[in-house]
Amino acid sequence: MKAIILKKYGLPKVLEVGEVDKPAPKDREVLVKIHAASINDWDWGLVRGKPFVIRLFFGLRKPRVRILGADIAGTIEAVGSKVTSFKPGDEIYCDLSECGSGGFAEYVCIPEKIPALKPSGMSFNDAAALPHAGLLALQGLVEMGKVKSGQRILINGAGGGVGTLGIQILKSYNLKTTGVDSAEKLDLMKSLGYDEVMDYKKLDFTGTGEKYDLILDTKTNRSAVKYIRCLERNGTYITVGAWMNRLLDIFLTGPLISLFTGKKLKVLFHQPNKGLEQLSKLAEKGQIQPVVDGPYEFEKIPELLQYFGEGRHKGKIVVEVGDSE
Repeated sequence: MKAIILKKYGLPKVLEVGEVDKPAPKDREVLVKIHAASINDWDWGLVRGKPFVIRLFFGLRKPRVRILGADIAGTIEAVGSKVTSFKPGDEIYCDLSECGSGGFAEYVCIPEKIPALKPSGMSFNDAAALPHAGLLALQGLVEMGKVKSGQRILINGAGGGVGTLGIQILKSYNLKTTGVDSAEKLDLMKSLGYDEVMDYKKLDFTGTGEKYDLILDTKTNRSAVKYIRCLERNGTYITVGAWMNRLLDIFLTGPLISLFTGKKLKVLFHQPNKGLEQLSKLAEKGQIQPVVDGPYEFEKIPELLQYFGEGRHKGKIVVEVGDSE
């Protein structure tokens, strides 16, 4: 089968399009024919081996993961002898990060507990854009953030996958939303429903004097002290992605800051696929629709990863792996 192969760490140009053996499912696994996949921070970090902690888990000198790709949508082609949850022909989607990776290929074998049925009526391309970013938004805003009507909410990185899905999740609440990203994404953010938008190159949201009840941050490139000063009393800041030193800053100083100020700084440890059925219901009701950058051809994945790393994408970058006939 065709796959994008990672043999060494480096910039995405080190990735190669090649052929590998098609996998066969074990007793409790399903074989998925992948129709579409999307690109995540997970892939950007693994290809470069940065931050260094990635190498502690996936290989110090060269990567043990040969095929990247976490978000997929596809059709179950075969099932293991003890699989009871799915059958050949079922259309599924999921995040592979809890079982490794392997989405940048024509086929993948995964444990039957991982996938969920694809939202009815949704294309494979759209479904592939949902699992990782959609659940980060849901887990961050609703589960950990405990969002309530009447609050002021800010999302930093509002024009990416998490931010474009997060604002749609927030539409059912009566609140005021601010989105922060690059100037090229501001029109998109306005069209999705952000009340205010901010170009991060022109304005630092932590220095405007504005205060928020809840901040969801996909960038986290400032110190904990700066985030504290733009939170309302009893406000909450949640990071879902950051440079390692910033994550440690939030993780270590957050409890102490909360003790003295009542303001909470939290790190969301993403739980892959937890809440996927809830995400499906929102999609089937038409409450969320992913913003897709693409779809692009499978062979373009190396250059698309570079495009992602430079932060130029809008919503989720999606590639078509194979036809869905």
